[in-house]
Amino acid sequence: MFGIRLFCCFASIVGSALTASPPPGLMRSKLQPFVDSLALPPPQAQSLSSQLAHDSNLAAFLSGKDHQSSLLLVVACLSIQASLGADSVDTIPINQTETEANWSQGCWRSPTCVVIPESAQDVSRALKNIRFFRSRFAVRSGGHSPNPGFSSIHNPGILIDLQKLNQIDISQDRKVASLGPGGRWGDVLAALDPYDVSVIGGRIPQVGVAGVILGGGLFHFSGEYGLAGDNVKNFEIVLSDGTITNANAEKNPDLFWALKGGGANFGIVTRFDLYTIPVKNIWFQVAIYTPGQVPAILDAFAEWQDKGASDVKSTVALIIAPEAATVGLIYSAPADKPEAFNPFYSIPPATVAVPANNGTVLSLTNILGTTFSNAPQRHDYRGASSKVDVQLYKEVYTFWREQAVAVHEATGANMTFTLQPIPVNLVDQGIAKGGNPLGLPRINHQWWTTLVDWENAEDDEKVRAVPIATSEKWKELGEQRGSYIPFLFMNDGSRDQSPLSLYGPENVARLKSVASKYDPSHTFQTLQGNGFLLSKV
Repeated sequence: MFGIRLFCCFASIVGSALTASPPPGLMRSKLQPFVDSLALPPPQAQSLSSQLAHDSNLAAFLSGKDHQSSLLLVVACLSIQASLGADSVDTIPINQTETEANWSQGCWRSPTCVVIPESAQDVSRALKNIRFFRSRFAVRSGGHSPNPGFSSIHNPGILIDLQKLNQIDISQDRKVASLGPGGRWGDVLAALDPYDVSVIGGRIPQVGVAGVILGGGLFHFSGEYGLAGDNVKNFEIVLSDGTITNANAEKNPDLFWALKGGGANFGIVTRFDLYTIPVKNIWFQVAIYTPGQVPAILDAFAEWQDKGASDVKSTVALIIAPEAATVGLIYSAPADKPEAFNPFYSIPPATVAVPANNGTVLSLTNILGTTFSNAPQRHDYRGASSKVDVQLYKEVYTFWREQAVAVHEATGANMTFTLQPIPVNLVDQGIAKGGNPLGLPRINHQWWTTLVDWENAEDDEKVRAVPIATSEKWKELGEQRGSYIPFLFMNDGSRDQSPLSLYGPENVARLKSVASKYDPSHTFQTLQGNGFLLSKV
């Protein structure tokens, strides 16, 4: 069906362009190496060559002359369809389920075509086409980024949707889990549960695999084991020229380092081989507190950071909304009221959402999944970082809450104030496992973030003004108190923020060098529609 639609579209649009014979020598010298590089069966290769060789608009493009870019995109989609098969390319009119697969309505886009590869070889052929036709493109793993254009693209443009690269395999010794980029973390943890192991990955089950890892990846047990990127044994990656290779401690170690938090700047990862962790049975509880208890909760959180966090099995999930504060206490082993959380036990909760229990990583993940809504809305994130400083926490929270309440009353927007603990052992784990490009300070600190949800596009500016002002307040007050840390966690970054620029000059220079080495055509910097790109730094 997809292929018929695309061929008809190609025939009707391009037919008018087939009025002049392209220079045969030029077309042969540029077309044939390209078609040969796709390694198609002879009948497919001959058919594709024949169609392309008689397209004068393509000839004009290859000659550096004026051409119609919209027609060229259609031809690029036809070529990818010929390379991958009819069922792997959807084209105009795009299936609505594809355009609305992104989590945030602000990211819904309708591309020229959607490419749905089923293997690394398919991704390779798609990238060879994109580079040859110089087509704008985006890549979608789970589509959970709320940043417009990061995992979606408008016509003219090509979307590579990795949804079918969702494999989950575990090695015979249970020490390595191999994951496809299009999988979801809930499925991953469910698949690993019978083997009594987990991985450092995403905390929300509906989120996709690739974006979490390539942005660094913060998990419940990162304080014990490091970030998700630090726990990757090997990346299988397709480079811009279509080369399928691996990056690990022995092969392409510079690329291996860059992929552990360097984002979508180097290629398309088609498999992540992650070290498993021997964690299945855990202790946790979730309690709800009133707004009036927030100062006491922040006191307890800072005290735990200074003292309790030295027990690396402990972590605290602190999510504050204007009307309530949610505190999750999580311990990576069976326990009975772990002493690490003593600062919290004396504060009586308004409600106990999940009583203290010895459960599993999967049961906790399933509970978190019930808090996640797939209802169509607009979303945003934002990030900032600071040292452990309870007075700073309270001052920024007070500033944020006043504005969050006012915007909610004006627009209905909901937002959170979340402190994510980053103990020094998290940083040390990254160093011990070969290093990463984030440039984190070796101190206990926190990564603030917010989740913002709202309905109407006309409220975008008004709603986003609150998290923007709050991140500026973190910087203003933090600098006054000597507590501000110039770091931004990529997975929490908003569209106008620049996490890569805060990795430190040496790391940024090294990342740019790696990107130029493995993508000398700068395909991922110049043709990728949007994202946290090194070309912006």
